[in-house]
Amino acid sequence: MGISLQKGQKISLDKEAGGGLTRIVMGLGWDAAQTKKSGFLGGMFGGGGDDSIDLDASCLMFDEQGNLLDAVWFRQLHSKDGSIMHTGDNRTGEGEGDDEQIIVDLSKVPAGVKSLVFTVNNYTGQDFSQVANAFCRIVNAADKAEIARYDLSCQGTHNAMIMAKVYRHNGEWKMHAIGEVGQGRTFEQLLPQIQPHI
Repeated sequence: MGISLQKGQKISLDKEAGGGLTRIVMGLGWDAAQTKKSGFLGGMFGGGGDDSIDLDASCLMFDEQGNLLDAVWFRQLHSKDGSIMHTGDNRTGEGEGDDEQIIVDLSKVPAGVKSLVFTVNNYTGQDFSQVANAFCRIVNAADKAEIARYDLSCQGTHNAMIMAKVYRHNGEWKMHAIGEVGQGRTFEQLLPQIQPHI
């Protein structure tokens, strides 16, 4: 079991993984909250009353100056340089474990990329009061060992969140649990909020 992160906490991924870290998986998981009103609200907000929640994970690549270089999300499943891959869109959150995954080959991330920011948005418009058991986690792709986990289940009226940042610092990869809530169906609406964290 990986380290359980608190909001604002920073760790060295290399040290937590015991060195030699080359590929990571960012996993996002969630369930639809079980409430009496969920069917009504689900229908109202386009969920069709089936209690499905469509959260979308994105990975944004920034340079040293804070410029957005590329984005991996459900409309672009691979970074242009080939270092990052999204495994595909999950529109319900059903099932155990990760519902969406973004695989990052750290050894292939271009030198000009300083930070990778992971966000989550609810494309169908429901807010996080209808989301339960939400988490993001970083896994060592080599041995499937969980390095770190961050609980996202802060229920509220937000429908988006800046989850975490993975960044280079003094020759190693570190992770910062950001956990800042926001609004927006896709990552573009979060860009002004992301800038101070770059």
